[in-house]
Amino acid sequence: MESSHTRFSAWTPFKNKSLNRQLFQERVALISHWFDLWTSKQRQEFLCMIFSRCTKSQLRFVQDWFSERTQVAKVDFSTVLPRFISLYIFSFLNPKDLCVAAQVSWPWKFLTEQDCIWMPKCVKFGWFLPYTPTENEYGAWKHHYIACVSNLDWLTPREATAIYGTLNEPKTDDEELQERQRERCLRKIIWDKIALRKKELFKVRPPWVSGTCCSRLLKSKCQPRLSQTVRARMGLHEAQEKLLLASLEALPKRSNVSGRHSYPLLSKKNWHGAYRDDNSNSYALQPHFILISSRIPAYEMVVESVKADVISVVYEHSGITLESLLYLIEKALAGRKAQSMGLFSDGNSREIHLLQGCKIGIKNLLKPEVRDFWEKLGSYVATEEEGGHVDLFVPLGASEAGTEVLAQLSQLTGTFFTAPTGIATGSYQHILSDWLGALWERPPPAIYFNEVKLRMWSRITDFLEDTLTAVRKQLRPLFQELRKSISGRMIGQFLSDTAGLTNIVNNQEVARALAEGLVELSKADSGRGVTEDGARDATPTLGTSDLDLEVLLKLERKLQLDSAEKRARVVGELVQSERKYVQTLGTVRDVYVTPLRAALSSNRAILSAANVQIIFADILRVLHLNRQFLDDLRDRLQDWGPAHCVGEIFLKFGSQLNIYTNFFNNYPVILKTIEKCREVTPAFRAFLRRHNKTVATQMLSLPELLLHPAQRFEEYLHLLYALRLHTPAEHVDRVHLTAAIDQLRKYQGYIDQMKRSVHLEGQLSDIQRAIWGCPTISEANRYLIRVQDVAQLHRYDEEISFSLSLYQHVRDLSLFLFNDVLLVSGRAEAYTPFQRTSKTTYQFIASVTLHSLLVEDIPDSKYVRNAFILQGPKREWICATELEDDKFLWLSVLQNAIRSSMDR
Repeated sequence: MESSHTRFSAWTPFKNKSLNRQLFQERVALISHWFDLWTSKQRQEFLCMIFSRCTKSQLRFVQDWFSERTQVAKVDFSTVLPRFISLYIFSFLNPKDLCVAAQVSWPWKFLTEQDCIWMPKCVKFGWFLPYTPTENEYGAWKHHYIACVSNLDWLTPREATAIYGTLNEPKTDDEELQERQRERCLRKIIWDKIALRKKELFKVRPPWVSGTCCSRLLKSKCQPRLSQTVRARMGLHEAQEKLLLASLEALPKRSNVSGRHSYPLLSKKNWHGAYRDDNSNSYALQPHFILISSRIPAYEMVVESVKADVISVVYEHSGITLESLLYLIEKALAGRKAQSMGLFSDGNSREIHLLQGCKIGIKNLLKPEVRDFWEKLGSYVATEEEGGHVDLFVPLGASEAGTEVLAQLSQLTGTFFTAPTGIATGSYQHILSDWLGALWERPPPAIYFNEVKLRMWSRITDFLEDTLTAVRKQLRPLFQELRKSISGRMIGQFLSDTAGLTNIVNNQEVARALAEGLVELSKADSGRGVTEDGARDATPTLGTSDLDLEVLLKLERKLQLDSAEKRARVVGELVQSERKYVQTLGTVRDVYVTPLRAALSSNRAILSAANVQIIFADILRVLHLNRQFLDDLRDRLQDWGPAHCVGEIFLKFGSQLNIYTNFFNNYPVILKTIEKCREVTPAFRAFLRRHNKTVATQMLSLPELLLHPAQRFEEYLHLLYALRLHTPAEHVDRVHLTAAIDQLRKYQGYIDQMKRSVHLEGQLSDIQRAIWGCPTISEANRYLIRVQDVAQLHRYDEEISFSLSLYQHVRDLSLFLFNDVLLVSGRAEAYTPFQRTSKTTYQFIASVTLHSLLVEDIPDSKYVRNAFILQGPKREWICATELEDDKFLWLSVLQNAIRSSMDR
């Protein structure tokens, strides 16, 4: 009776367990009966409702139940994931594991043999394919890797032990004790010699020498290095040299502060440079070679400062290719190898601006044409064992990317590459600083150049460029028949002799040094010399003739200058250069703005308030921003320590760069306003005459002072890269420095784009004015590549082949090559009575787009030389150059431009 009442009720007895169990089974049977009668959709809804009511433990129970009773499908990830993800996973395997994975299945074999996985492993060891694989070919890099590994001279550990012995042989107690005593004695000799030499240098060195370039000059004059004969006379035996090298290798190795890349500064194989004898016959026939870019400001002065025994070649930065540059080097060397090769070009601490449109950095260094160029360039230099090296006059040693470029170049070519590490701001001041890895008796600038002239050039580069622009314009008609290198030397010698700036600069240095020296001597303690002499006499002289003091001093300097000191030097240079920059901007306010506003207040206005606002409002905002930036740097430098940061200050400064953007956008309007006010207002013209180029303005005019903001950002980037180079990877400031570099690099790109657009616009307008009847050539993204003077020829009989036909010189042409079009113009020269110079005029003939231009070479014969054919859609021109080199360079550049235009 009780069961009949509870069968279909919702009541559940909790206390009576047997009745509860019976009622539960009845309800489960009822639900199961209903579940069997439901449709599939109803069953799914029921399951969703039940599972949504379950707790996590109950759902986990269901999962375990299914995993026990139902087999879970196992799928190959390479068949499910996208291919690029599978390739990324396989890229973490080493070559041995990749070969094992290739035996698992066909999909794995196809993926593990892809070139994108094996190519980085080959390039890492400098193994490159001798050909370019086709599109359908895969596995070429894997086969190349296996072929290169199989040819290596590799020994198993057991074979190496049998041949060379083992390093884990047991030693007796006496041997270990003798080694420790020998090492302790050697270290004591090293420190005693260094201390003694420092004291001697302190007595010889004047008190005003502070470790700058002047101290290096004095050191080179007063402290000559020990040559091979002197070292032999002092008794530096070979066994002690080996012991010295062993002790140096036992010293703890310092890791690179960047944490990623290293550069062989003091590697054992580079020690030969410090002991090389310059009088050796093996190097007598190998000259020094310097390559100078025409992009360098006042490059004629640089060419004129080249030493007489150095081969120098000036190449055009624009209108030349890498192939043409190698041709010039090979022709200048005439089959010889250079003892050392210098490359003097424009660039920064990350890349080399070798040619127009060719900036070589870590991103494009492994491109085929760039890699071939450096490999062939390295083949023109003596090997590293013979003392050969390549000197890049670009501050690549001041950033991580630059040191990586040097390491890659050394690995690709097998030649030692070096570059400046200086952080000095200013125009090309870095070339006179320390050089990365240079252990030669002379610094690289002293190998190629007269240091006095080079230092004078680096200090007044901007003024020399303005002077030489006028000199080139006046003397170009006279030097048309001469080689450019000869004319450049004549111009440089002319300016060097007539300007007389060398003596002035040297006299100023001597006067300043004497004044500072007298002041320091008056403050010096008279008893210091007696103390030093006494200390020197008390110093032990153990083994005075056993060690090369110069090498020990170099080693000591390298070991003591750690990352913290270098960071402090970079921050000090940053604050000092920022102080000079703020002072220069303050000159604009004090010399120009304050008197003009005072004249407005006194009702004697020189300029109207609107013009004063247009000219000086933006530069005053820039001054206010940089004064705040300088105050922040000073506060941080006062209590400077290794843990302090600078990146956050730059990030704060970078967030306010809209002030500079307003200045650069209004910069053309500012210059036009100055010129207009000078022409219209006599009072303003007299005001500028009184204040321009005075001592208060540092001998600069108002437009020249307004140039400094555009030049400052490149210095910011240079210093930030140097600061990050010497900041450890775990330092807190490294993240902020990276963000600040990215921010300023983008802004520097904006400034460079503005400069480029202004320069190209002016260049195209000058060409259009020079060519009579020329149509409008100013278009977006168009720039000039090269101008070539040729002679137009006419063939008498067109049925005869080109090599046997006779030609007549019709007229002179000038070919203006742009990146998208070739402009052909006639050239004529007109002479003025009683004058030697001539005036060149141009007449427009035609313009041909490059993608429709055909070039055909004409072989040299006894009837014609250096000739080629330019064929357009409607006309053709038979042209000839005067020199064979001009033809080779012109055709190389022209074909390269045609290929580029067709690719676009």
